[in-house]
Amino acid sequence: AATLDCPLLFICRNNGYAISTPVTDQYAGDGVIGHAPGYGMAAIRVDGNDLFAVHAAVRKAREYASENNAPVLIEAMTYRQGHHSTSDDSTRYRDVAEVERFAEEHDPLSRIENFLVEHSWITMEEITRMQENERLAVLQAMELAEKRPPPALGDLFTDVYAEIPPHLQEQQRQLEEHMAIYPDYYKGTSH
Repeated sequence: AATLDCPLLFICRNNGYAISTPVTDQYAGDGVIGHAPGYGMAAIRVDGNDLFAVHAAVRKAREYASENNAPVLIEAMTYRQGHHSTSDDSTRYRDVAEVERFAEEHDPLSRIENFLVEHSWITMEEITRMQENERLAVLQAMELAEKRPPPALGDLFTDVYAEIPPHLQEQQRQLEEHMAIYPDYYKGTSH
């Protein structure tokens, strides 16, 4: 991006972990922001848990990128409160107290809620009502989605490219061949 003078923003959400490995075991440096100069890029580090700071950093980075026709790396320092994925159990590599401490002291949603309440722009009752309404909306959306038929198997291959590249054409052929050999395993699938 820098060699082609592209006005791009690269946003790295540094949550302190690389899957299950703390970043302190991944690199000796001070985050990923130090890599930007080596690529000829400007960089900004920001508290990724502060809505207003992130907004200001993105705004400044966009302004710089537009004015200089150059990329900018934004490193948003944050913390991953949940597991890495549904198959991950983060309690195997970090203490539950660590996660709870972060949630109490730095949780971005709590921070913005507290800010809004402190300025009398919203009440805790309104927040609770909104959370419940959104929870119900998500449940309804999931219920509707679960009633929809699965997508056609061919969509795996046609959903990204205007013209299917040869390697995907080969994969599609192999899948269809496999499914023809084992049709009992694929009953009810649309293909």
